[in-house]
Amino acid sequence: MGALADWAYTGDTVRLRMWVLAVVVAMLGFNAMVAMGLISPEKSLYTRPRLPWLALILGGFMFGWGMVWASGCGSRSLTRLGTGNLKALVVIGAMAFAGMTALHGLVAVWNAQWLDRFTIILPATQDLPSLIAWSIGGDRAQWVLKVGSGLAVLLGLWAWTSPAARTPAVWGGGLGVGAMIVAYWWLSGVLAYVPEHPETLQEAFLGTRSNRMESFTFVAPVAYSLDWLMYFSDQSRTLTMAIVTIPGVILGAAVMAFLTGTFQWQGFQTTQDFVHHLVGGLMMGCGGVLAWGCTIGQGITGVSTLSIGSFLALAAMVLGAWSALKYQWLRA
Repeated sequence: MGALADWAYTGDTVRLRMWVLAVVVAMLGFNAMVAMGLISPEKSLYTRPRLPWLALILGGFMFGWGMVWASGCGSRSLTRLGTGNLKALVVIGAMAFAGMTALHGLVAVWNAQWLDRFTIILPATQDLPSLIAWSIGGDRAQWVLKVGSGLAVLLGLWAWTSPAARTPAVWGGGLGVGAMIVAYWWLSGVLAYVPEHPETLQEAFLGTRSNRMESFTFVAPVAYSLDWLMYFSDQSRTLTMAIVTIPGVILGAAVMAFLTGTFQWQGFQTTQDFVHHLVGGLMMGCGGVLAWGCTIGQGITGVSTLSIGSFLALAAMVLGAWSALKYQWLRA
């Protein structure tokens, strides 16, 4: 949200270029592992042939608008909580509640009854290399290298064109976040992959709730973290890799805040501020599930797979956030 706010209000694209650098690294890393045969894109959540385009657009727009009202996306809220910001606690709680209703509750029923009608079944998995190979022929592995590296080079060149963005902080942040996305892909798709589970005799991705290859995302894991805490005595509720990233982000932010002397308790000053953060959290929880992820889950993790749905959801998030930023500017 900060990157989009800088761009919308002042035209500054430095933080946006940091975000793009993270996408570049994640895209290169994921598709390099695909080309080497370490992982298969069709085993991720984002590349299924089923494309619920209306849910992705609506959910992405809701998430984008919600993160502006909540003063940041899901990962940002976790980071703010670690620095002592109690507003973020309200946002996270609202996001977890709304996310669970979208996963298994009332919103999930509405989604199945109405939004799922607007779904396209593609002839191949929805990553661009697979669709190109299906439409015009050729080996998918070659298209993975061409499309993945081509898009990454174009995005990287755009990020490099700004002298203000060529700083250690920008490049360290962008490259570091992108490398973490790749590391998580390897952790869930290679290290935790079992070709034949001894109990089910089927392939399994250990430590994941979806039994699919995953990387960082911060909407469904927040909801499942609340579910795990509420039903701790239920042995069917187990910790997953996604759930344990939630306290990890909070702890990392807290350590950094104490080391830099920036930890400070903060709360709401007005009722309107409280309402905006509450509604923003609800919109992010509901929208993030409908869109299959947040600005990290779709904006970096999903996009790294070259999924059409991820690009669609990301565009809707940007449009939603841009609309909310302009709305706030007009009100001010």
